[in-house]
Amino acid sequence: MLAGLGLATIVVLLVAILRRWLSPLVALIAIPVATGIAGGFGTEISGYIVDGVRSVAPMAAMFVFAIIFFGVMTDAGLFKPFVNGILRAVGNSPPRIVVGTALLAAVVHLDGSGATTFLITIPALRPLYDQLGMDRRVLACAVAMSAGVNNMLPWGGPTIRAATALNVDVMDVYGPLIPVHLIGFGFVILCAYLLGVRESKRLSALGKEAVAGEAVQSSQDTASRWRFALNIVITVTVIAVMVTGLVHPVVAFMFGVVAAMSFNFPNVDRQRESVDAHAKAALMMASILFAAGAFTGIMDGTGMIDAMAVAGAGLVPESAASQLPVILGLVAMPLSLIFDPDSFYFGVLPVLASIGEAAGASQLQIAFGALMGQMTTGFPVSPLTPTTFLLIGLAGIDLADHQRFSIPWLFASSMVMTAAAALLGLLLN
Repeated sequence: MLAGLGLATIVVLLVAILRRWLSPLVALIAIPVATGIAGGFGTEISGYIVDGVRSVAPMAAMFVFAIIFFGVMTDAGLFKPFVNGILRAVGNSPPRIVVGTALLAAVVHLDGSGATTFLITIPALRPLYDQLGMDRRVLACAVAMSAGVNNMLPWGGPTIRAATALNVDVMDVYGPLIPVHLIGFGFVILCAYLLGVRESKRLSALGKEAVAGEAVQSSQDTASRWRFALNIVITVTVIAVMVTGLVHPVVAFMFGVVAAMSFNFPNVDRQRESVDAHAKAALMMASILFAAGAFTGIMDGTGMIDAMAVAGAGLVPESAASQLPVILGLVAMPLSLIFDPDSFYFGVLPVLASIGEAAGASQLQIAFGALMGQMTTGFPVSPLTPTTFLLIGLAGIDLADHQRFSIPWLFASSMVMTAAAALLGLLLN
């Protein structure tokens, strides 16, 4: 009975979110509470919710302080020199322009926000693409590839969701994936160069020659050299301390926020304005994480996850179940077109992890497989993410054109990272 109740909970959750009957926040709380009561756990549900919320509290806090930290650094002008430098360096060579596009998107995406990446990168480079007659689909694809691969950062949505859903530390998930992340980004740069070469040949065949003019120059003032240098030191220190595990990520970002705000905005009113400017995004994601904690707390506490794992393990052939991390890595990117991040990571991933564990695969291996594409390389082309429509709107292209052009490149990135993870022993025992 518990297995059927758990399956019903997940199916209703997925349908409610995908059909937009309920927001993820409401669905993640209301649906498991309803099924928990139906299963006779009414008096115990509050305890399960508290346990679940307690388990995700550090991750939610980390996300809040990460958003504030990078928001403050953006307000302080940390990224302006990078933007201006790339725009000056790319000139009018299509290969250099597309590579520069990918690099700029990677720098801006350090805050883990696809919306911010698209809002800064696309408007900055679209005039240059138009002036040279370059295909805007190339612009959208290069930005999408860079943002997609770099979306596996430990403060990015997919990695935090995977860690939250499996109740493990976020650095336990991301730490082993650092080499895979670097390999994936190296492949992105290679693809960007190839896209640029192809554009150069296309423009030559059309007999088009253009010279990039003042459109690539930024009129924004940059921060003073000493302020910029100290902000770089603060940012690198926070990331290094977090990645090396010297302190918990939430503590690293807490100290980072204190240092960034004290140094850049010593005025109390200005500090308050900076926090207010980024509070909406931080609160929205934190509320989703706490709702996810309630969901996983109820599913774990009632035993529904374990019951589904036992039932599912009996249905999956042992040979296939033991290869589940690899299989998941191969299909993770297309799954982004079917599942939004909340429904996949909070609804599907725990079940897959339990089935994999029964066949000898660890929860982390399942998480590694999922992060090869599910809302990493897949998010910039998924119709289930609002940022996809922001991307194509800013680039001035249709969704269908964007998907047809970009999906093969994004899928290739996912395959390269899956192969790298398998060769490094992250997906197989």
